[in-house]
Amino acid sequence: MISQRLADALNRQLNNEFDAAHSYMAMAAYCEHNNYSGFANYYLQQAEEERFHAMKIYNYLNDRGIQAKFAATSQPKIHFSSILDTFESGLLQEKSVTKNFYDLTDLAWEEKEHATISFLRWFLDEQVEEESSFDTHIEYLKRIGEDKNALYIYEKELGQRQFSPEASE
Repeated sequence: MISQRLADALNRQLNNEFDAAHSYMAMAAYCEHNNYSGFANYYLQQAEEERFHAMKIYNYLNDRGIQAKFAATSQPKIHFSSILDTFESGLLQEKSVTKNFYDLTDLAWEEKEHATISFLRWFLDEQVEEESSFDTHIEYLKRIGEDKNALYIYEKELGQRQFSPEASE
């Protein structure tokens, strides 16, 4: 049985995932405003993925007989100095999400809530992929530097990204 403490922590993470989606929407808006539609698409897909993560938690809570509780989203960062800045902000956000999942997993272990531990493993694996992806994008953007042709090609590549819930399972 899930304790109230663990239920509250899962609900907080549900809302953190929606906050992350909100932040990625703000990054998309920055990119779109600056005529980087490929990068905007990348962040729109990233936001879709975060909402998918939130709904996984929502469904888990419901499956365990716990009501999902929604909170207002927080104000995301809306001012960025560059495309690189958006990716560096994204990496910081993903590292924060990883810490949240570590804390949740520690709590589940403390309470010997094995079903929740099993559920959270998927997110821990996902976070390794998320951080690695942002690290890679940051390194590519640093390598590209001021090369507008390379940036154009890279933007077109990221503009092809499509989030697929089936591929995330």
